[in-house]
Formats: sequence, C-alpha cells, structure tokens
Amino acid sequence: MGDTRERLGFAELPTDFHGLHGWFRQMRADDPVSRDEKFGAWDVFRYADIEYILGNPAIFSSDFSDMIPPQPEFDLFAEGSFVGMDPPRHSKLRRLVSKAFTPRVVAGLEPRIATITGELLDAAARKPAFDAVADLAYPLPVIVIAELIGVPVADRELFRRWADELFSQDLPDTVLPDEAELQQRGARLREMLDYLLAHIASRRAQPAGDLTTTLIAAEVDGERLTDREMVGFVALLLIAGHITTTTLLTNTIMCLDENPSAALALRADPARIPAALEEVLRYRTPFPRLARLTKQDTQIAGQAVPRGQVLNVWVASANRDEQHFAEPDRFDIGRNPNPHVAFGHGIHFCIGAPLARLEGRIAVDLLLRRSTELSVEGETDLYDPRVMTGARSLPVRAAWTDAG
Repeated sequence: MGDTRERLGFAELPTDFHGLHGWFRQMRADDPVSRDEKFGAWDVFRYADIEYILGNPAIFSSDFSDMIPPQPEFDLFAEGSFVGMDPPRHSKLRRLVSKAFTPRVVAGLEPRIATITGELLDAAARKPAFDAVADLAYPLPVIVIAELIGVPVADRELFRRWADELFSQDLPDTVLPDEAELQQRGARLREMLDYLLAHIASRRAQPAGDLTTTLIAAEVDGERLTDREMVGFVALLLIAGHITTTTLLTNTIMCLDENPSAALALRADPARIPAALEEVLRYRTPFPRLARLTKQDTQIAGQAVPRGQVLNVWVASANRDEQHFAEPDRFDIGRNPNPHVAFGHGIHFCIGAPLARLEGRIAVDLLLRRSTELSVEGETDLYDPRVMTGARSLPVRAAWTDAG
C-alpha cells in the first residue's frame, strides 16, 4: 500500500484542525494502514479497520507495560487505570468500578448539574463577554466530579494545572517515551497521586456519602479495590473525565458559531440537542487517536502487521470516513444514524460517556435558553489537534435573555 509521496511523521502533521483532517482524507484514500518509520508506529485511518481493531482486544492490546521502563508514579497510576489493561484484569476492575459508578448515580446528578450551570451562567451574564472555558466548560464538570468523589471544589485550579501538565506536553519524537521523559511525566503525576491517596485513606477512616466511599465498599466475587487500584480510576475520572466534557462544550460552541442555522434549530427545538452533541463528537472528536499493540502477527485491510507493533488508531479520521458517513465534512445535527467512535468501541468504551452527555445536554440547553445570540469573538487558544480537539480559552459574546 501507499504512494510515492514522502510519508509525514507524527511531529510533521498539520497543526490546524482542517489541515489535519485534509491529511486524514488523503491517507484514507492513499495509504489507510501506513507505517510511520520516524515515529515508530502504524497509523490506521478507516472506520471499518478501526472498529475491527477496537473490537478485538485479544489481537490488539491496550497494555503497553512490557514496552515501557518501570517508573513508580506511572506504575501506580496504571494499577487502577483500566484504559491500559486487557482482560481478565480489565474485566475485574471495570466490574468493580461499575458497581459504584452506575447509571443511577449519573442520572441522579441532573439537578445538581442544572444548578451549577445556572450559577455559572448567572456570573457569565454579568460580563460584557465571557470565556466559555474558564467561565463554563471547565468549572462545570470539575465541580460535578469533585463533589462526586468528595474532594474540595476549592482545589479546582490545582486539578486544572494537573490536567494541563498531562495533556499539554511537547509532542514526542517517537511513540514510546525514553526514561528521562518518563521521569518528567512521573514528577507531574506525583502530586496528584499523593493528593488522591490521602483522600482515599481519609474515606477509609471516615466514610462519607461520595463515590470514593462507595468504591471502597464495592465488591465482586469477594474482591475489593485496593487503595492503589482506586487511585488510578479516581485520577482518571478527575482528569480525563472533566477534559471530555470541557472539550465537548467548547467544541459545541465553535460548531454552532460556524453553523448559525444549527443554533437557531436547537433554540427552536431543544429536544434536538442530544443528537447535535453526537454530531459535535463526530465532527470535532475530543481525543483524535487511541493506541493499541499487536499481540500476534496479523493483517489489517490486507496489510501484514507483525506482532509487537504500536498502532495509532485515528478515531477522528474514522468519524469522517466517506465509506461510513454521507457528506462527512458537513456538520449536520440531523445526522441519523450517527455511529461515531469518539468514545471508543468495544470493552474500552468510555465509562464516563453518560456523564459527559448529561452535562453537555443540560449545559447547552440552558446556554441556548438564556441567550438569543452567541458568537466567538477575540483570540482563541486551541489545543494541538494531533493531541486533543478543543480550546484552552474561547472568548464568547452573548445577548442574554431574562430567562433563569
């Protein structure tokens, strides 16, 4: 497979959103399973191949522990972060966590999410312009998650610093970090892990009515989570959980700013908001790629891929695949069906997806009800779309109504 053009390495890819998607389009057509010699990984671009990879953990592993040098903080984080696990350990930990993080727990958060959103919009409406990230999209999910796990909401700027440090790293030259890079990343993790381990220990000593206490008590087949297993999941929920909702909200505002007719349609019929959010997830996928490791010699779309190879699974490209979505580069809030893979697929489907969808629905509904106009104005600060799709800062001007 492939053509005669020089293959771009990961660090050479376009750094603007539309340019990156232009590259995806070219690669789906010309080189859909492509070896990046400079980065040391294979890139996969088409929906059918990505669905196959994500749905077959026996062939395509999420566990990279044998390839990465030991590092105490990362080893601790990995003990309960089932994102990087395969069955049967993945199955055990996910079942234990699911005992506490249930659909009923998530649904029960709706009144509180609405209250927090209303308070944030009250404050935003007192400004001539507001930052959609700092004033809404970041504090909303962080307050919800902090209250859910029982850590002080007042520490939310600390949580933001941890997230920025983890997600705003310089792009690596190769797919696997060297020991020096691992040490730097571990130092960033240490403060967060110590903070959360202390919180878990306090809940063992003094139970409370929060998710951390429920996790401590959760049991499957006579087994419970250890503190070291719990800290990885709580850290994942605190950091990755809020980033997903933050990017969903900022991406929704950007999509509606670019498509005013869609904003009008949602104001006229708020029942369409859930479908619109799914289209935002497809069109501006928050995390553009996932990683997998081949556990055996295999073939992907007829391309032989040996055992022990790292795959960059470009879910953002899958969500624009012409073979799977009609007019994929058009933002269409009426798209049906819309089987995007923004939240993954298979056993690693994002456990926080229901919470992100609930927060997104409530926040967008209230934002549109309480404004007649929204426009992105001023200088935005966007993430590198090779790593994450969203904004660090998004200045917005609104015409507010008296609805509250």
